[in-house]
Amino acid sequence: MSNVAQISLKGTAEDDPVSNVLKWTLLITAIVCFAFIAWGTFKTYELAPPLPQKFLSSTGLVLMTDTDITAGKAGFQRADLMDYGSIYGMGSYFGEDYTAKYLVRLGQLIENELAIQKFSTPLQNLSIGNRYEIQLEMQRSLKQLDLTQQNLVLSPPVVKAIQQLQSEISQHLLNHDYEKGWTKAYSLNKTSALQTADFLIYSSLTTVANRPGKDFSYTNNWPYEPSVGNVATNQTFYWTWISFCFVFFGFGVVLYIYHRYLSEPDVGIKTPFLLEFKPLTVSQRKVGKYFIIVSLVLLAQILVGALMAHYYAEREAFYGINIGAFLPFNFLRDVHIQTPIVWIGLSWISAAIFLAPIISGREAKWQGTLVDLLFWVTLFIVAGAIIGNYLGIMGFIDRAWFWIGNQGLSYLQLGRLWQIGFCLGLILWSFIVFRGMWPTWGSLKKATIEFWTGHIHLEHLFWASTINVAVLYCFGMIPLTGIEKSFTITDFWRWWVVHLWVEQSFEFFTVCATAYLLMGVGLVSRRLVERTVYFEAILIFLGGVIGTGHHWYWTGTPDMWVPLGTMFSFIEVLPLTLLIIDAIEELQLIRKQRIFAYNLAYLYILGAAFWNFVGAGVFGGGTLNAPLINYYEHGTFLSLNHAHTALFGAFGLLALGLVYFCLRYATGNRFAWSDRFGEWAFWLYNFGLILWIVLNFFPIGWSQLMDVYQHGFAHSRSLEFYNTTLLWQWLRTPGDVVFAMGALLMAYDFIIKIRPFFPGVVSAPDHGADLVTKEVS
Repeated sequence: MSNVAQISLKGTAEDDPVSNVLKWTLLITAIVCFAFIAWGTFKTYELAPPLPQKFLSSTGLVLMTDTDITAGKAGFQRADLMDYGSIYGMGSYFGEDYTAKYLVRLGQLIENELAIQKFSTPLQNLSIGNRYEIQLEMQRSLKQLDLTQQNLVLSPPVVKAIQQLQSEISQHLLNHDYEKGWTKAYSLNKTSALQTADFLIYSSLTTVANRPGKDFSYTNNWPYEPSVGNVATNQTFYWTWISFCFVFFGFGVVLYIYHRYLSEPDVGIKTPFLLEFKPLTVSQRKVGKYFIIVSLVLLAQILVGALMAHYYAEREAFYGINIGAFLPFNFLRDVHIQTPIVWIGLSWISAAIFLAPIISGREAKWQGTLVDLLFWVTLFIVAGAIIGNYLGIMGFIDRAWFWIGNQGLSYLQLGRLWQIGFCLGLILWSFIVFRGMWPTWGSLKKATIEFWTGHIHLEHLFWASTINVAVLYCFGMIPLTGIEKSFTITDFWRWWVVHLWVEQSFEFFTVCATAYLLMGVGLVSRRLVERTVYFEAILIFLGGVIGTGHHWYWTGTPDMWVPLGTMFSFIEVLPLTLLIIDAIEELQLIRKQRIFAYNLAYLYILGAAFWNFVGAGVFGGGTLNAPLINYYEHGTFLSLNHAHTALFGAFGLLALGLVYFCLRYATGNRFAWSDRFGEWAFWLYNFGLILWIVLNFFPIGWSQLMDVYQHGFAHSRSLEFYNTTLLWQWLRTPGDVVFAMGALLMAYDFIIKIRPFFPGVVSAPDHGADLVTKEVS
């Protein structure tokens, strides 16, 4: 290996005082952020909605107990209701939001009972003045419920309303309603259905009953339902204003620092070691099969997504075929939102493994064997999780549903056993990357000394991003062996995975991987790359960790998350701004190269930077995270707009770009290479995303937001509203078709470019030798 390459790979670049300041700032920022989140965790447990032991009538009749409600939460998860509708706005947007629907229904039933009690006539027969009087009394009866009491005695109208609602919900759960696209909860019986009804009623009560000493509910008065007295709180207004001031001030500070210290002329040493194609090592050859699975799983996700989209337009059947009888919507959603984790994860896993021996210059012992083990274990876990999900939802798994069936939590549907396996797989991946980057005791000792003496380099951060991904995923398994009683606590830990895993771990890995590739192809020096990574990582930790609070505004967590989540989630936009600036500068650097080997890979990486800014920034942190906007928007199609453009646009395109980088390096100068099919796929993907936004997500989401303003959140999630959007639901099809064409073209491109991973060559023994291969004549 040349001296220049050694400088790049061994981390002996020139000392940079700016990087030294930034690295210590990053360390302090990380410690402070996780200290904040630890304190917030304690307060969340302390202030979560309390659960009375008994709900009683004035005569002593027990309506429901804490045991019933806890068992009902288990039934809710077991039936995977979160993937048909939503609770506290969290879950699927296909069905109703249970908390909103049953809150409104409860209010209606109480009003009717009060009307009969006071005026001896149904509500509809009363004058406007009397109706208003009844409405105020209904609101008082709900808002004054004291959930801190161990034995909560309810008034007769509330008792009768709850009894009727228990019957309505349990009957609904056990019967098909194909007009709404609902297939019965196969895993529930009469007892568990009634307990699930108790859980849903209790959850609705937490959205309206005031916290002790406060004039707002446990969910900060979400959902917006004026009929029961739920309107935005004062702090929802003023923290929105403060956060907008804060983010604009932050833009100025960040851009000043960036242009003052990070955007100066690049005078560092440039080391284009990735432009020197070398024969593949054993472990690098092993990752070829990962790429085939990536394309197949992506195609499966698109197919299931198209079926789901059709459900919105034609709920009773798929062109006359009643697929709901054997493919319920909630199972399809399970598959649709777990498969991207699989194919994006496999792309990143394989790319990091591929890069490791290039970074170290050597192949670690038995590395290929470990890569094979990780591959087959991952496939087993994925297959087991999907099969378990289906069997659990359809009621074929009884007592072991939590372990090998489905947990019933959006994005964390897989059974706990499969989840533990997935976590161990991520730890194994991080270990493979670790030993691949430092394959000898000498290199490991040197890297350790550098780390403990503060000489942290990009290699350390790159590996740290992999262990960060593995460790944070584990928090989604709290408590490890059973069901948490409180949905608020359950959802709190769920967002540690869904948000922290994405906005902190994924973003951290994205910055490190992209930066290393930039340095490796000689576009920028290590000096400038490390400055940029440190600075962007500081912002990612601030926005990604404490900014998780914007997901906890309305789920029963303390109201402190409104200011914390607002201020820091807006910071998420700032590193995304830098990424798009970086992308523009990178594009200019690439265009200056007459011959550049990785044009296709960088096309996808630049596209990821664009959609990260638009999908996560403009459609997410820059708008939806503002409390006043989020209060009305939460649980609408505008969230789907954000989710699709951010997850695929940002992380999906990056994943595909990393795959194309590996394919191009493997091809080298020995085989023919063409960017044509990959470029066509890229533009088809982008055109498909745009069609989704223009013809489906945004028009439906905007009209849904207007409906929330006019009629309340429950109505905006009702079939009555969705039936007004059927044209836009059908117009999802053009985007699906274009996007699927891109995926098919890319899958074909992967297959024809995979040849270098399976040629007739004999590799050097997998015993830690230098990079050596022999061609077979």
